[in-house]
Amino acid sequence: MQSKARIFDQPQPLVERMIMNVEKVIVGKRETIEKAFVAMLSGGHLLLEDVPGVGKTMLVRALARTIGCEFKRIQCTPDLLPSDVTGVSVYNAKSGEFEFRPGPLMTPIVLADECNRTSPKTQAAFLEAMEEKRVTIDGIGYELPKPFLLLATQNPADYEGTYALPEAQMDRFLMRLTIGYPTMEQEIQMLDRLQDRQPLEYLKPVIVQDEFVELQREAARVHVDETLKEFIVRAALTTRQHPDLYLGVSPRASYALMRAAQSSAYMRGRTFVVPDDIKDYVLPVWAHRLMLTSEARMTGKSAEAILIGLLSSLQTPVLRYSSSSK
Repeated sequence: MQSKARIFDQPQPLVERMIMNVEKVIVGKRETIEKAFVAMLSGGHLLLEDVPGVGKTMLVRALARTIGCEFKRIQCTPDLLPSDVTGVSVYNAKSGEFEFRPGPLMTPIVLADECNRTSPKTQAAFLEAMEEKRVTIDGIGYELPKPFLLLATQNPADYEGTYALPEAQMDRFLMRLTIGYPTMEQEIQMLDRLQDRQPLEYLKPVIVQDEFVELQREAARVHVDETLKEFIVRAALTTRQHPDLYLGVSPRASYALMRAAQSSAYMRGRTFVVPDDIKDYVLPVWAHRLMLTSEARMTGKSAEAILIGLLSSLQTPVLRYSSSSK
């Protein structure tokens, strides 16, 4: 297997520095940080779902600062309007023309904080940007910067004042992650760091924006064998035929899983995907896209459990690469 020349010959040390940089702010959540970088390298949007106060917003800020990208935050509230997100055309009395004033969505890294607290109409304003990387205002299309990554936080659906995100929007999030509570030792370490200063204020970028875009391009060039593509599609077809699911994963989800596997392999210094790259990311990439039947929910089944059972029922491909392919 011949791969194109890479600008970053050894991505592993660079990725490790990026992860360690975020760990200066977020204590004891290395697996979550790694998966967040996989989503971002894949060019996908990330949904962080957890209880308030565990560091979702802090994680997003640390990720943005680490890759040297401009960052803006949208606090989603019930009265937030679509124009507050995308921008608006304003009449200039001096020039006699309308001028476009971009909203916070026209930024490389956007945090939609508590995105399920705003109305469905405003949630819909995110859809075009998430899929097409552009927004349309008064019939005029505006391209979004590269990279464009929406990192959204969401409170659990049973919390007061929340709206369920529509299926079309959930399908546009490449991955859903949770942070969870820290252990006692980790929380004490966090208090030590926060006692006299906020670590985020002193966090420095590891790379700049253009370098991160190049990292994304290189990750997309990681080789995926045809047998692995068939494995992904076979798993996707199984979700669409599963008796406990009334909505399986979409073709977009198949592509998302392949991209996550490529980025996972790239972060580990490989130029090819192995089956474990796929299996490690099935749950964070697919679980939030599945819709269970009412009978399955009543019997206590979960999307995660269904996916675990699905993977165990499928035969894992066996790949044989020569040493030159590595």
